[in-house]
Amino acid sequence: MKFRNVLTVLAAGIMTCGGVSGLAAETPAPKSSKVLIAFFSYSGNTRAAAKQIQEKVGGDLYEIKPRKPYPSSHNACVVIARKEIKSGTAPALAEEKDITGYDIIFLGSPNWWGTMAPPVLSFIKKNNFAGKTVIPFFTHGGGGVQNCEKDMRRICGSVGASKILGAGVYTGSLFRERVPELEQWAEKSLKEALSKKK
Repeated sequence: MKFRNVLTVLAAGIMTCGGVSGLAAETPAPKSSKVLIAFFSYSGNTRAAAKQIQEKVGGDLYEIKPRKPYPSSHNACVVIARKEIKSGTAPALAEEKDITGYDIIFLGSPNWWGTMAPPVLSFIKKNNFAGKTVIPFFTHGGGGVQNCEKDMRRICGSVGASKILGAGVYTGSLFRERVPELEQWAEKSLKEALSKKK
């Protein structure tokens, strides 16, 4: 009986304090996501990098896809993509992404002939980056960063990006397993982006 009385008193106390919802309100609510990891991937390496970044820093993942997919044949893809890059073509995308709710955007691309892949150019040109911090990342097959970072800085700056941080650059062969260097870079970059917002 005494135990039942104790439970009754406790229950009454909880009701007085606003019930279970009142107790839950004391636990900090998770912050709404203001980080976007947007990327284009042809072979899967940049997708693997993007997923590792998301696992490390959180945020929303968005894959940039051209409306007309590139051929699965590498040689055929080379012909089309090289022509797009040479002419500065920004191909139509399968869908548009509203980025207005994001403050920080990790933006990833493979290195295609020394620059970012054309669908990434399309994504940038389709959006207003005013007030946003961009954190570029690139994968490559041995060519390094070349003009990828420089070109992305130029294009993102032309659409209003307020800050463009230093790029993460990783060879595609690393993504057969987890890449600690990538995760450390992503965490450090996010901290830098957040500190610049203060």
